[in-house]
Amino acid sequence: MQDQQAELEWRDGDVPVSTRFDDPYFSLENGLAETRHVFLDGNDLPARFRDGFRIAELGFGTGLNFLTALQAWRTAGAPGTLHFTSFEAFPMDPAQIARALSAFPDLPVEALELERCGPFGDLLTGPDFTLRVIQGDARATLPGWDGMADAWFLDGFSPAKNPELWQEDLMREVGRHTAPGGTAATYTAAGFVRRGLQAAGFEVTRVPGYGRKRHMTRARKI
Repeated sequence: MQDQQAELEWRDGDVPVSTRFDDPYFSLENGLAETRHVFLDGNDLPARFRDGFRIAELGFGTGLNFLTALQAWRTAGAPGTLHFTSFEAFPMDPAQIARALSAFPDLPVEALELERCGPFGDLLTGPDFTLRVIQGDARATLPGWDGMADAWFLDGFSPAKNPELWQEDLMREVGRHTAPGGTAATYTAAGFVRRGLQAAGFEVTRVPGYGRKRHMTRARKI
């Protein structure tokens, strides 16, 4: 599938909302707090960080999840290098990313090199991280990925509006690219998503979600 650009509008100032999926890129309430609750706490991070730790993600969006993980890595004083790989079908323009991230001035936004070319294309490297954003439909790109993840951030748009990114076949590929004992977390507790993760070899738990979302999903590869 040919890569396409994100289509969005702005709400409440600098909150980007996908017009293709009618869904915000992050919580209108507090995107940073939600990321920490869902993706860091949901994967038992930063407690599991170690040199060479590998995070993979479905849905790069604004890069908020990557930057939050990198900030946690640095705050924890984790040694060595964090490896982060994200799959994104509809990349945002670097200027749009910069506008969205302006709401989070404490994050290490400079890691994305937005003034140069942004995170899309070549591998980005820093003193303590690597970032690779693989463009295209994850259903086509993930099966050919040669990597493995210790933790997954499953952050596609709502399963009700973007079901393609949550189907059992794709969850099976997530499982196939998860290291033994690896984990996955997502804000959704949709039944078909949890069943797909179970079919992919994960032990799945429904836990309290962030804010007004009653539940979210945590999973561990067994």
